[in-house]
Amino acid sequence: MSITNDILRARATGSVWLWLAAVALPLLLIAPAFWNGYPLLQWDTGGYLARWYEGYLVPSRSTVFGLYLHMGESSSFWLNLAVQSLATLWLLQLTLRVLGLMQTFRFVAISLLLILSTALPWLASMLLTDIFAGLSVLSLFILVIGGYRISGIERSSLFAFTAFAAATHSATLGVLFGLCAAGWLVRPLLGKRIPLAGLAHGSLTIVAGGAMLVMANHALSGQWAWTPGGYGVAFGRMMQDGIVARYLRDHCPRESFKLCPYRNELPATADEFLWGNSMFNRLGRFEGMNDEMSYIVVHSLADYPAWQAGAALRAMGQQLLHVATGEGTNGWIPHTYGIIERYIPAQLAPMRAARQQHWDIDFDDVNWLHVPVALASMLALVALLGHALAIRRLDELTLLGATVTLALLGNAFICAVISGPHDRYGARMVWLATFVVLTALARAFGRDDPADDASAAA
Repeated sequence: MSITNDILRARATGSVWLWLAAVALPLLLIAPAFWNGYPLLQWDTGGYLARWYEGYLVPSRSTVFGLYLHMGESSSFWLNLAVQSLATLWLLQLTLRVLGLMQTFRFVAISLLLILSTALPWLASMLLTDIFAGLSVLSLFILVIGGYRISGIERSSLFAFTAFAAATHSATLGVLFGLCAAGWLVRPLLGKRIPLAGLAHGSLTIVAGGAMLVMANHALSGQWAWTPGGYGVAFGRMMQDGIVARYLRDHCPRESFKLCPYRNELPATADEFLWGNSMFNRLGRFEGMNDEMSYIVVHSLADYPAWQAGAALRAMGQQLLHVATGEGTNGWIPHTYGIIERYIPAQLAPMRAARQQHWDIDFDDVNWLHVPVALASMLALVALLGHALAIRRLDELTLLGATVTLALLGNAFICAVISGPHDRYGARMVWLATFVVLTALARAFGRDDPADDASAAA
């Protein structure tokens, strides 16, 4: 009788924890938005919001993500934040379950530490694609490594989620493609550690995501086309590295480029060139300059291969250190304000009343914690992988650590080489390293949930 009472008490305690987690964690994940009084906005948010209304393609703005935002407009976008919060918690607990480490207290503790010490709640509270970059790495990992351990409904949901995430941003699709390619390369060495069916299933999400993007582009613009703008963004990064100025100096005497008259007054940064008041505006922006920019990008790669390789490696290294939270989330985002005013006027009053629009958000204090945690997490992740290799332990947690490491490197390479180093690109991925480290610590030092122990005893 005593044992039965202990079991019942343990189960009751576990149920309380579970209910508290179910209610509190989704709200805590979007606490920054509640504090702000409105979902957080960013420089790029307006470009995505406008896709439904403008009906044409613009550089680097996914129509798929634009449609996703449009679905939440009637709720003042709180529906979108609810989706982002619940998807985050779903993938965290599903990852722990696939690793054999899902216990209520452990899940709650890890989630709370991520909320307190990383950019995760700020990403979940923002109307931007960035939250899906990190989550898609977890969903792809579960689909490939643990797909056989979850239900058919969960597998289908993971497939749809990963494909959607891939379609929200070309860099996210690139990272996922790189992870699948790495999986195929190492599978002959790892064998059953990477199930063939799971790898094939995961790889198909990339195809589905690409098809989803092209179909959405056609539905909104009438064009069977990929999202434009890749050459223009890459051109900006090469200009920032001095490669464009050198190319123009070498070729303007013989070739007539629109930029030749401006070759000695190019802006110092890609952001200033593409998004500031530069000659790029006077020359027709992407529509007027795309052919010239793509020509210079391709031919400068051939003319200066060593310079390009060195610049890419330096930018990648710098990107790994750019991990601060909040880049572009301030009061100066006039384009996004203009899009909301033009197309969603009902949102003007709550948007203007938010703290962000009154410049009341300061990320300096937040980053006193976030940046050290992010950098320490990446170092600890490398140490964990080194230890696993030293003792020849290749379990699923080690595979997750390797996956996250490759994702961080791939993200740093793609974003830095194409766009140049930005804190935003690092912050959207580096919380994954903290998650892996916390999970490893929980496995090493944590105890099982009493309710789970009681269930096992019963």
